[in-house]
Amino acid sequence: MPHTDAAAVALARDGDSEAFRSLVERHSCAVYRLAHRMTGNPHDAEDVVQETFLRAYRQLGRFESRANFGTWLHRIAVNCSIDLIRSRRHQESGADAADLEYFEAAAEDRVDPSPERLMLSTEVQERVGAAMASLSDMERAAFVLRHFEGQSIEEISRALGLKANAAKHSVFRAVRKMRLALEPFVES
Repeated sequence: MPHTDAAAVALARDGDSEAFRSLVERHSCAVYRLAHRMTGNPHDAEDVVQETFLRAYRQLGRFESRANFGTWLHRIAVNCSIDLIRSRRHQESGADAADLEYFEAAAEDRVDPSPERLMLSTEVQERVGAAMASLSDMERAAFVLRHFEGQSIEEISRALGLKANAAKHSVFRAVRKMRLALEPFVES
């Protein structure tokens, strides 16, 4: 198994399926996390992961070796997520993105929250889910990349194919909408 993404990409371009498999193993969790946060649904996230790696495999010849494979794959995942959101807009959304965060944190902390905390947590999760659903596709993608993935404005602009100012405005609009929607839960 190649030790670097660059080596794995080079081997995969030459037809080495094990090299591509190593890329999938290295990046599938990050792609799934991103897809789940953007789609708000575990089944949709799985579809996005499959489509992301399928597109990456088909476009491997276009990948520029000087670029970072993870960043390139991230952009494909964002695009696949946006495509899926647009295509399934008419369907009812499933679990919201906050569910994943809650269950990850609960598994790490092994804390049994009180019924009051669970009720408030559920209410907050519903409000966050509704607020996320109210964002445009670009706002949601920019918000997820900035606040869940911790990416810089420059990274977001590259991932979304936007100029830096447009990426900054997308994040700003998303934050403003999220603040407005979550205002009742924030203490003054």
